[in-house]
This record gives sequence, structure tokens and C-alpha cells, in this order.
Amino acid sequence: MRSISFCVALSFVVSNAGAAESDARGRDDLKLWYAQPASKWVEALPIGNGRLGAMIFGGTADEHLQFNEDTVWTGAPHEYQHEGAVKYLPQIRQLLFEGKQKEAEDLAMEQFMGVPVRQRAYQPFGDLRLHFAGHERATNYRRDLKLDAALAHVRYEVDGVTYKRMTFASRPDNAIFMLISADKPGKVSFTAKLDSPHKSARTKGIGGDQLSLAGEVEAGGVGFEARLRAVPLNSGSVEVKDDSIFVDRADSALLILVGATNFNNYHDITADPAARCEAMLSKVQKKDVTSLFVAHLADYQPLFDRVSLDLGRSAAADKPTDVRLKALQSGVDDPQLAALYFQYGRYLLIASSRPGCQPANLQGIWNDQMTPPWDSKWTVNINTEMNYWPAEVANLSECAEPLFDMIEECAVTGRKTAQVHYGARGWVLHHNTDLWRGTAPINKSNHGIWVTGGAWLCQHLWEHYQFSGDREFLAKRAYPTMKEAALFFADFLVKDPKTGWLISTPSNSPEQGGLVAGPTMDHQIIRALFANTIEAAGILGVDAEFAAKLAEMRNRIAPNQIGQHGQLQEWLEDKDDPKSEHRHCSHLWGLYPGSEVNPSDPKVFAAARQSLIYRGDSGTGWSKAWKINFWARLLDGDHAHRMLMTQLDLVESTKTNMKKGGTYPNLFDAHPPFQIDGNFGGTAGITEMLLQSHLGEIQLLPALPKAWPSGGVKGLRARGGFEVDIEWKDGKLSRAEVRSIVGNPCKVRYGDKMVELKQAAGERARFSATLERL
Repeated sequence: MRSISFCVALSFVVSNAGAAESDARGRDDLKLWYAQPASKWVEALPIGNGRLGAMIFGGTADEHLQFNEDTVWTGAPHEYQHEGAVKYLPQIRQLLFEGKQKEAEDLAMEQFMGVPVRQRAYQPFGDLRLHFAGHERATNYRRDLKLDAALAHVRYEVDGVTYKRMTFASRPDNAIFMLISADKPGKVSFTAKLDSPHKSARTKGIGGDQLSLAGEVEAGGVGFEARLRAVPLNSGSVEVKDDSIFVDRADSALLILVGATNFNNYHDITADPAARCEAMLSKVQKKDVTSLFVAHLADYQPLFDRVSLDLGRSAAADKPTDVRLKALQSGVDDPQLAALYFQYGRYLLIASSRPGCQPANLQGIWNDQMTPPWDSKWTVNINTEMNYWPAEVANLSECAEPLFDMIEECAVTGRKTAQVHYGARGWVLHHNTDLWRGTAPINKSNHGIWVTGGAWLCQHLWEHYQFSGDREFLAKRAYPTMKEAALFFADFLVKDPKTGWLISTPSNSPEQGGLVAGPTMDHQIIRALFANTIEAAGILGVDAEFAAKLAEMRNRIAPNQIGQHGQLQEWLEDKDDPKSEHRHCSHLWGLYPGSEVNPSDPKVFAAARQSLIYRGDSGTGWSKAWKINFWARLLDGDHAHRMLMTQLDLVESTKTNMKKGGTYPNLFDAHPPFQIDGNFGGTAGITEMLLQSHLGEIQLLPALPKAWPSGGVKGLRARGGFEVDIEWKDGKLSRAEVRSIVGNPCKVRYGDKMVELKQAAGERARFSATLERL
């Protein structure tokens, strides 16, 4: 590794990256920053390369990086289906038809749930701890996270010397790098250690500059190893004693952290984590340290820079991030904080979900607890899907690749669950999955038996085709999986003895009301799945007979119903409680992310609005994020903005609370506790306020709030294969540009005005405030 002044080179690269666009994009505002180190995990700053992530506390005398790798889980390859369950399906259904809910739930709990009844948990990997003797007296402290460079930075002074740490997680080089520097020679001295909360973990020295941390989560389960290498630059020494690295009197030093497990895939854990770590370290051994960061930027910035957002700026934007959150609660105008929150969601998706990695779980890739909330799994009755709501609209389509991989794997394991539990063809996924791709019902029968998790995930496959126009993806990946999911419901749906409609049972309306026959959410999702599968079959020119059968069945599925309180009914029976402020709004799926509830049916559209009013504006962080999207689809930008402001309520407690969600000081979503889905839902909601394309036309500024009178956005994506820029002033459109990616025709709407476009791929159409071509 070349001995150069990396701190000088890196500072130059950061300051010049995208400098030509600095004014236009407001790059200097694209950062979280604080005037003190983190004292809690929810104050630390996250970095990640999709597979490896870390939380940086930014201490002076004692720095702490808590790190994760996305395959460190409890358990081992395992199938969860309950053999013989299908024998009890007719009895469970009959009990529900007779109104004997408790008896049905009890029988299902005994004979129908997965084995074991709980899935496995995501785990922390380890901790990197650095000690800097004498740095307790630090002054002029600052730490930040630069979103445009995916770079965490700590700066402070001790006895007239300025110290800096710059940390980034590189995807090209599969490692976390930290540069430690001082502005005077020979002043960098510290001790580095690795440890882990796993009891089996052991640390040892390797050679003269490395530490190894190795262990296993459980006997016979996931084995892991991390390596830390220290490289003094220009001067100084490094030595390893026992379980510590000592760097002494260097001008600067580079730390390289890598980590791996024995996980190959959900049914194979025979890899060698030590060999993997060796390979990763060897890859960077001879690389110029500046080129490491240049490669990181070359990988990251083409994704992040696709979208820019300007919502205006006030003096509040000059304050530290935690101060801004507190001020927002007292009514301080800070529109740039909403833009920062939007881009933070995009940053987190890039950091936690890249091709070849696991999808972002309930906490992305960041978790410090051995028993994390809800096991930090993939909860697919809203949370996993919400993680990926921004992927297409916010121009990060590649980041959805891990989700598509997981869906395909669950389709394999879900075939067995469909057969064993329902005697059905196709595949099914209930409300959770884990690293081992469990698909059977888990936890308790009153909410674990919910059959439309896989069907909902299939919408993401279809949406990817709608946004990209990738016919090969549709033919080889999306349609086969969608077809099998639809095949399951072709076998599963049964005739309701009271109404004659086809209904979904046994199931539930997440996550209230218990086990039932015919929840509205199921029917909305199944209708969407059938419609998407029918359309895909037509595009591909295949399976006409099967498509016709789906169309006939779709027409017989129980429709949306309006109840006695003017609400959209959550169940077949008109039993909604208008006083319920439950965090889930499951029966509004057809409003968002679905599209069947829309202004074309004014009565159902109004009923959905009434249901949302009954649910109220309180809730968990992710629930508030969902409501931003709901109100945007209801074309009420001011209410959507109100929900965004309540989602940005500062939360400092990590105790579970179903009513007081918000945002932690590091802008992580607070359920509480931490769940990352609210971050992604918030980003999607802001997009939905500015651009919608779910009804066959590109709608500009459909829910623009009064709080953002002037601004602009560049690079949003629309269905049909389009990229859109929008500018507005005094609350009205001033300019727009629509770029065709695949050459489809489209309609563009602003208010009552609408124009039709026919563009070749790559062609741009520019519009004035009145939608006249420029």
C-alpha cells in the first residue's frame, strides 16, 4: 500500500466531487452533523456497502464502531412447514364460517403453525473500539455524515492539534475504511480492539498488523470472522500484542475492516469465512489508498446523484441536525430538513441493499442487539415492502435486486408450504421470512396466518417492469413467480356461503381482528396480482387460458364495501370501530401502494378517506410514513405534509410505543424502537406528493403542500419508463421535463390540463407552466 498523505488526497477528492453541481444541488446541505459525539446507538451515524454496515459513535478518547454483516443470523438451514396441516384446513374454515373464531384460532395454533413457531433473528457481528490517550480534553468538536459521498467524518482539536477521522464502507472493495489523521506530524497514536457480544467469539493477532475476531452464532450455525488491519502512513509504527493493535507516532493511519460468514445461501453454510477475509484484504493490499475512495465514489455517486430535491431553505438549515429536529417541534420553518430526510432515505437504501446482498431487513443492516425487536426479520405484511417503496420512484431500481432474489427463493420454499398447509399448487408466504426463507405461518394464529405476503411482494416484480420496460426481466423472473403466486390463489379462494363471493380464508387483516374469513386487504392484493398476471401474460403472449380463468375468478372476488360509518370496510362484515387508531391501515392497501381505490370510483375513494380520518394522525413512525402516501394519493398535500412533520417528531426513547412514533436524533425512524421502514416510507411519500403515475398518466405536483411554495426536483421515475424533472414557483408548476427511457407513449397531466406524448427512447419533452411544449 503506497505511503502517501491520504488525508490530503481524500479531502481533495471530497471537496471536488461534483463541485460543478454544488450550487444547483445544494451539496453542502446534504449532510447530517452534530456538535457532540453520540451517547446512544440511535445517535450514531450509519454507513454500509449493502453487505457490511457500521454505526459510528464519533467519540474522542474512545471511538466505537458497532458493525454488522447481513448473513449473521441465529439458526441454520431449516424448513418450517407443519406436516399434516392441510388435514385441518376444512375444519378451520368451517369454524370461521360458523363465527367460532376462538375455536378456529386454537385449532390452528395446535395443528397449523410453522415448526418451530418462531423464526430466527438477525444478529450483531462485533465492535471496533479505539482508544486515543489524552483526547478527553477535545475542543471544537464536529461529526457529520456526507450523503453525497457516503462519508462519515469526525473532527476535533487537542492541545493545538486538529484530528480527523474519515470512514466509508466501500462496495467495490468490500470493506470499511477509516483514515485517522492529524495536522501535525507524528501525532497519531491509538489502540484498536475487536470484540463481539457472541460468547464464542475470540480475538487474536495475525502477523504484525492484524486482528482476527472469529466465532459462531450457535453451534452448527452461522460461523463468522472479521479482520482488522492497521497501516501507518508516512511515519510511525504498528504492532500487535495479544488482542490489540498499537499504532504509535504516525502522521496518519488507515484501518481496514472486513468481515464474512460461512453462509453461501439459505440451504448451504459451508463457506470459509477466514478465506473470504483473506481474499478481501489481499484485494486491497497493493491499492493506492486514494484510489480506494475514488472507487467508492465512482460506485456510489452515480446512484445517489440521479435525484436532486430543492424545497427551499431557511436559516434553520445551518444548525446541527438534532437541534433542527427539536426546533421543528416548536414550529420553526425548515423545508430543507424534509429534503434532507428524503435523500437520507435514498442513502440508507443504497447502503443497505445492493445486488448480491440480502435485502434490507426491519433495521436495514444495522442492529446492535442479540434479541432485536421482532427479530429484525423481513416482515412482509407491510414493513419489507415499505423498505422498497422508494426503489423505483426515487431512481434506485438496482437496489431492489436483493428483494427480487429473496422473492424467488421464497417461491421455492413456499411451494412446500402451499402443498403441506393448503393442498394447493403455486407458492405462498405468510407474514414473515428470515435468512432461511421460512414461509409457513408463525408466532400466533390470530395474526400469523395471513396468506398474501408473497402476492404483495409480487407487486414489486410487476412495478419493476412497469418502471423499466425490461421485457427480459418480465419473461424470465417476474412472470413465472407471479404466475405461481396466482396459481396458489386459484386453488385457495373459496366461495363464501353467505354472499357467494370468492374470499380468502383463513387469514387476517394485519394486525388486528384475529383470524377471519375474507379480509378486505387480501382481496385487494389478490385482485392486483390477478390483474398484473393477466396483463403480463398478454404482453408475453403466453398462457391465454390461465389468464382467462384468472379474469373470471377476479370478477367474483368480494368487492370493496362501504360500511355504516361511511368507511371502507376492513372485513366482510360491517364491524369497523371508528374509534380504532390502530397503526395498520390494511384495508387501505388499494389506495396505496395499490391503485384500485382512486377518483374513478368517488364513493369508494371517499370511504377510504373517511377510514383514514378515523385512524387519525398518531401511530408508529412507519405508520405515519404510510399515511403520508395515503394523503398524497388522496390529493391532499397539506395533510400529507402534516404527517411528514409528525413523523419528524424527535424521539429519544427506544421503548416500544405504538402511538408516539417519530424520528431519532440520527434521523432513523422510531417505531419506537428503531425500524428503518419509516425512513423509506417517508422518502416514497415525499415523491408521491410531487409525482404520481399509477393511473396511466404522469401527474405533476398532484399533492404539493403550501409549505413548499417554490422548489424543484430532478430525476424521479414514472411508470411506463420515464424520468421526470419538475420546477414550481408560488405553488404552481413553472417548468417540467419528461425523458423517455424505453420509447412508450404517455399522458402528462397538471391539474385540469393534459397532453399526450409519443417519444422515442432517449427523447426529451420540455413543458411550460401550461403544459405547452418548449
